[in-house]
Amino acid sequence: MALLQIVGRTFLSFLAAVGRLFLFMSLSISHAVRPPFYGRILGRQLLEVGYYSLPVVGLTAIFTGMVLALQSYTGFARFSAESAIPNVVVVSITRELGPVLAGLMVAGRIGAAMAAEIGTMRVTEQIDALTTLATNPYKYLIAPRLWAGLISLPLLVLTADIIGIFGGYLVATYKLDFNAATYLKNTREFLEVMDVVSGLVKAAVFGFLIALMGCYHGFHSKGGAQGVGAATTNAVVSASILILSSNYIITELFFAR
Repeated sequence: MALLQIVGRTFLSFLAAVGRLFLFMSLSISHAVRPPFYGRILGRQLLEVGYYSLPVVGLTAIFTGMVLALQSYTGFARFSAESAIPNVVVVSITRELGPVLAGLMVAGRIGAAMAAEIGTMRVTEQIDALTTLATNPYKYLIAPRLWAGLISLPLLVLTADIIGIFGGYLVATYKLDFNAATYLKNTREFLEVMDVVSGLVKAAVFGFLIALMGCYHGFHSKGGAQGVGAATTNAVVSASILILSSNYIITELFFAR
């Protein structure tokens, strides 16, 4: 009986957490699409999420493309299929590695920052002060961050795609002795619009999930500095899990036959 109680209590706690998250998401989306809008805060968040994340996303993308080309060559050389390397690099980057790695990098940087900032405002009662001043915290704090994640991450992923493909091109032409014109020709001919579109759709979903998890855990943090630290950790972990799980679902929707 004790074991059943533990299992039941855990399951009910999970359902309660899912319910709280769903209600928070519903309220956030509702306030995000209705005026008033805080354009200055949105602009600041776009800089924070998009522009300031560009260096880490760019470095991740270029080294991923370089390693992917190198490892593909090592494997394909056994079957004399080196000519397929441009195809593998461009498809892997645009469909999977670009969106997923960029999402994980932004989750570690932005998800934690959002949770820490909003969590600190919660434990220091600044959110209560906003409500007292007749400022809706969902519109002022949550909505700009959701829009920033939704807008910035596709732009970051598009940039990461270009940089990652360029990294593969550098390794293939300068280290593996590929002909530059042939490599670019194969890349251009094999790339399809749906490859890029699917990656950008994933990026938009990932950006929304990162902002949602950061805001949710920060908004519901409690217990002082320790609670803010726990909210930061939970935001990054939950965003990363949701990125990986939603990546499979979106891939299934786009490419399942």
